[in-house]
Amino acid sequence: MLRLAATSLCLRCRRVPSLGLRTRPCASLSQSENQETVAALYDLSVDIQKVRKLKGWVLYRSPAYAKEVAGLLKDMGASAAVVARILATHPEAVLHDPEQVRSQKEVWMSVCPSQKELVGIIEKFPASFFTSASHWDNQRSNIAFFQHLNLNKRVITKLMAGAPQSFSRPVEQNQEVVCTLQQTYLELGGEEANMKVWLQKLLSQNPFVLLKPPEVLKQNLMFLRGRGFSTAQLLRLLSKLRGFVSELNPDSMRRSLAFSQDAIGCTEAELRDIVLKCPALLYYPESTLAERFGALLGAGISVPQITDSPTVLELTPQIVNYRLRQLEARGYDIRSGGLDVLNGTKKDFEKSFGKLQLRGERPLFNPVAPLRGDD
Repeated sequence: MLRLAATSLCLRCRRVPSLGLRTRPCASLSQSENQETVAALYDLSVDIQKVRKLKGWVLYRSPAYAKEVAGLLKDMGASAAVVARILATHPEAVLHDPEQVRSQKEVWMSVCPSQKELVGIIEKFPASFFTSASHWDNQRSNIAFFQHLNLNKRVITKLMAGAPQSFSRPVEQNQEVVCTLQQTYLELGGEEANMKVWLQKLLSQNPFVLLKPPEVLKQNLMFLRGRGFSTAQLLRLLSKLRGFVSELNPDSMRRSLAFSQDAIGCTEAELRDIVLKCPALLYYPESTLAERFGALLGAGISVPQITDSPTVLELTPQIVNYRLRQLEARGYDIRSGGLDVLNGTKKDFEKSFGKLQLRGERPLFNPVAPLRGDD
């Protein structure tokens, strides 16, 4: 029954129509710099030396539309400084016909909440916005496909910005990957009612999962099933790994698991529990694990402590040493106090450290001590 549900989802995915769009002619290459382009970039305060050093070929192309493209970016709300940064890091933008830039803006605004956010995306991911016109058919078809899945517009925008390759390829390839993810989710016991939220989270956390062959996901899950992980545990791992399960392979996981088990000295069942707490053990290479185990043990942290809080292995030795110095300065003994305060992101640590600091500064009240009065 689950397979039928997943099959119907895949069939629905393939009904999305493909929209046609015209392409632009190629710019010609001159033997000398296009002085009009150079002058326009100077007027826009663009770092010409940076352009010459990194992508000097752009300055030899004609026609170019530096003023027009800059004007369109300003119309979207970009400041002069932002325009200069965009054209310095991605000068190819000036080779795009203004009409094509307007068309791209319309496409992006179909999923982007506001022009302000679009300007922010262009500044961070200019190559994702200024794409070749030859990819526009695929781009529009892929947008229609993800909209058909009822994904949040912000998620679609994030996919377009972070993994533009997935929108430049035929929509059928994304349909195959998404259908594999959906089918896997259902076969592992996930509920169809929660599948859209799960898929959104997975894609937003790792957009590059779309670029991996579906067979890789199946092979990795088969390997983990062979290591004794239950269906429910595999679903937890699939969610916790944030799509990175498609970037693993059985050989590397086998080596990493063998090293961790040898370093900790645990059984297969205990190792599975540790991996569920810290899925990073599956994708850290042996050299990284050796360095991190060594740093923790060298700091006086015991193996049982690491087993209880294995996510401490996600911290680099440099971070561990810095945090230990901070904690020791407050009189905290990591060997007897536990690793929870050491764990987490920078924000998590600062919050935990702040609580320790407040606790150390707060005076103790002794109810039987005499009150000090005026003489």
